[in-house]
Amino acid sequence: MRDGRLRAALKRVARVMVGAAVHTRRRIWRWRGKRIYQLRGNCLRSGMCCESPAIQSDRLTWYVPSLRRLFLWWQSKVNGFELIESDRRTRTFVFRCTHFDWQTRRCDSYETRPFMCRDYPREILYESWPDFFPQCGFRALAGNAAERRALIEKRSDLSVDQKAELIRRLLLEE
Repeated sequence: MRDGRLRAALKRVARVMVGAAVHTRRRIWRWRGKRIYQLRGNCLRSGMCCESPAIQSDRLTWYVPSLRRLFLWWQSKVNGFELIESDRRTRTFVFRCTHFDWQTRRCDSYETRPFMCRDYPREILYESWPDFFPQCGFRALAGNAAERRALIEKRSDLSVDQKAELIRRLLLEE
């Protein structure tokens, strides 16, 4: 289902507005000293991130029925996301994207994809423990990885295997 002109225009306006809000929020987080990870690797075009996109909503959207309906309407009619499940514990909606072609594993409206699709996987870097799909070519690197690696390497009470495992688990691999 390719986007028509009206839907593409709506998506462009939304992309600019959401993008500005996300960039502002991230600037504030960095200013406050929120620890972030660095993005490493490249997209391997597995399409795993497109199979069932998930959006975590704020409390207002989750608990106010009219806002929730409006949010879900927008995702359905504008972004082409069909709701498949929701998780009350994390206030997350999981969708099926109607633009995702399962045979080619590509988006049929790549030029007009929503901001969340364009931004993936950057938002994950602001989570306390970034986790990527195994098929994804991206990975997170801790902000002070070199110093932490050096400290681990200096430890004489750890075996080579233990050091390697620690470096891997703490996201310190360059």
